[in-house]
Amino acid sequence: MDDYEKALALWQHKHVTTDAELDEALSSYRISFAYHSGNLENDRITYDDTREIFEHDRVISYTGVLRTLLEIRNAKDAYELFLQSFHDRRSLDEDLVKEFQKCLTLNTYDARRHLLGERPGEYKRHDYVTGKHEIGAAPKDVSDEMRKLLDELHGIPTGGLLRAASYYPTHR
Repeated sequence: MDDYEKALALWQHKHVTTDAELDEALSSYRISFAYHSGNLENDRITYDDTREIFEHDRVISYTGVLRTLLEIRNAKDAYELFLQSFHDRRSLDEDLVKEFQKCLTLNTYDARRHLLGERPGEYKRHDYVTGKHEIGAAPKDVSDEMRKLLDELHGIPTGGLLRAASYYPTHR
């Protein structure tokens, strides 16, 4: 049994059917994921601040930039949207993707982006890219690219969802 099969068996053993069970299954992962994800674009995000916000909805003696706290709080809100979406059995579609994007970016756009018409929960209107290699779709292509990605995801057989989510190859 390879590592993927072990991970799959471990996850299947949990028999997650409710949002409370999902939250429990992800309890040790949710803070780590939010910290590492946020830290990719904002190196001022700390694990301790992330943990404090997720566990207590506050931080003590913080002297940093407010945007950092907003980004962490937004990650918590997006996690809660994730759990609620699981509870409601919502399908992943463009509306839900936009809701997640809104959660993650609320109150974090600078004045320049607002002047350019950018709004949380909407596709970008100008050519912004992110990440180490600055890869991103042109604004005019985002909607089509998102539909293609969602179609591809919806075409994955139920038994292959974890493999697809982990980008684990079917053959080595």
